[in-house]
Parts: sequence; structure tokens; C-alpha cells
Amino acid sequence: MDQRKIEQVVNKVLAVLADTTTADLAKDKIPVGVSNRHIHLTSGHVECLFGPGYQLTKAKDLKQVGEFAANETVTLVGPKGVLRGVRVLGPVRRQSQVEISRTDSFLLGVKAPVRDSGKTAGTPGISVVGPAGAITLENGVICAARHVHMQTEEASHFGLKDGDRVKLASDGERGCIFSNVLLRVGPDFRREFHIDTDEANAAGLNNGDLVTLQQ
Repeated sequence: MDQRKIEQVVNKVLAVLADTTTADLAKDKIPVGVSNRHIHLTSGHVECLFGPGYQLTKAKDLKQVGEFAANETVTLVGPKGVLRGVRVLGPVRRQSQVEISRTDSFLLGVKAPVRDSGKTAGTPGISVVGPAGAITLENGVICAARHVHMQTEEASHFGLKDGDRVKLASDGERGCIFSNVLLRVGPDFRREFHIDTDEANAAGLNNGDLVTLQQ
């Protein structure tokens, strides 16, 4: 294929992408991402649990840029029960945080409050066991509040900004309205509605299902 034909093909592809972006921007549909129980760790806690100098290894990329599910898992030990095989998510963070469902909290015997990610003051702690050691978190166990990730330009299109609270509607036999949904806006964010397994099951939603932004 000569250079002229290559340029024609590239231009056609770029045109299609531009049309798709415009069309997607006009839509008020948001794909669902169901968050199972998981843990975020500091680099120091990674070493405590998996060994000196240890670094997380990637199992698969998540939808949000730079985030991934690690191959590594840990065991959570609460006052009443144990949860094994809890996935570690990367990259490492400045503060360790455990995100579980309300059902998980009953099993563990931990009264995890519904909180926005990172707001862990006054939350309960838990013991975490890895293959090379164990740690006890003084706090950081939460039921993550439902939230939406959205790219800056998309949010602007809808007249929204970071920190706004929105409503989302789901269809189907268990269709419902999700209110008080935190909006997280950033230049690299990809549109996605994050809920935990309890909320997803109650609404009959699965990964990739679509909900509608209520304007």
C-alpha cells in the first residue's frame, strides 16, 4: 500500500473516531462497573504482607487509566469471620483502604460505614494476612459510596463538575433510581458507574449494563 492510500485510510479512521466521540458525548448512558471486595495498599504494607522489596504484579487493567487488578490476594480477619482471596488493586496508595459490601461486614463482624474513598477517619480497622506476614489496620475499612467517573469534557457537556451529586436510573425487573451519586471528574477518567455487589444484586445489574443519567 502506497503512502497516499495509507493516509486515506488513516483519515477515514480518524473521522470515524471523531464521529463516535461526538455521538458518545451526547449520550446519557453510563456503563456499570461492579466492585467486588478489594484492598488498596501502601508500598510499606505490600512489603509487610508479601516480603521486602516486593512489588505488585498486574493481572489485568481496570477501566480507569493506570489502575489494575493485581495477581496478589490477602485474607481479611475480623472479630467474627474471615474472608480469603481478597484482591489487591494497584497501583500502591498513600493510605491502605479495605472496600467491602455490607454483607461482607456482617460476615467479618466489622461495622463498615458507607464512605467516599479516602475518607477513612473514624472507620474501623481489621487484620490483613499475606503470604509473608500480617498487618493490623487501625482504620480504613469502608463500604465504598457509589460514584461515577467521567472525563472532564463529558462532564462539561452535561453541565456537571467534580464533586457534584447526580441521580442515575436503571431499567429491568428491578429498575430503580440511584440518588446521591458522587461525580468524580478528571481528564483521564473513563465513564463508569461504580457500585458494590450488594447494590448490583439488589438492582439486578451486571458489569457493562447501562444506567441513565437523570438531568
